[in-house]
Amino acid sequence: MSRRFDVTQSDIRDLVLDECARVSETGNLLVIPTDTVYGIAADAFSASAVSALLAAKGRGRDMPPPVLVPRAETVFGLVDGVDERMLSLTARFWPGPLTIIANAQPSLDWDLGDTHGTVAVRMPDDEYALALLGRTGPLAVSSANTSGEPAATSVDEAMEMLGDDVDIYVDGGVRASGASSTIIDLTSEVPRIVREGPVTIEELREIVPDVIGLDG
Repeated sequence: MSRRFDVTQSDIRDLVLDECARVSETGNLLVIPTDTVYGIAADAFSASAVSALLAAKGRGRDMPPPVLVPRAETVFGLVDGVDERMLSLTARFWPGPLTIIANAQPSLDWDLGDTHGTVAVRMPDDEYALALLGRTGPLAVSSANTSGEPAATSVDEAMEMLGDDVDIYVDGGVRASGASSTIIDLTSEVPRIVREGPVTIEELREIVPDVIGLDG
């Protein structure tokens, strides 16, 4: 049976986050607040946990989840060939609503799905998410919803869709923006936007002038 904890209560926050970290280490799923929407989270290095995440959402391996990180420097352990473009983007927009697709370190022992050697990474601008990530390390996190439904902006919405597939629901209050992150793909010669979101193409072009939008 799922459990629900209010992480906004400062007197129990550390206990809640410690329990979430323990649950993640055992391969079970969490729903956590982020700066954009609520996310369903799993240990990024547990293939069975990632598989359970995809199953809970009703997705296949062709839609691998992004990875949330506790600090920008973590990309050096996850991304192959971190370049000036990526460092400039993380310096400007992290923590924040920008997901960056890059080539993954080939030595990583993980299975996020059919990534074709890439990884999508983001550092969220949310104190609760960052506090948890500081305990767990990188987590595979996708929006907390079943496939085809809007992303949950509250724990109630997430629970209605995901039910007992999730062990712990972390309630951090309603997420005001309700907008998923902007996604930029840096794996090709010309960077391109894969999903529009809070970070605009005009802002991205200040850092990466040749980025192209969804309309090409």
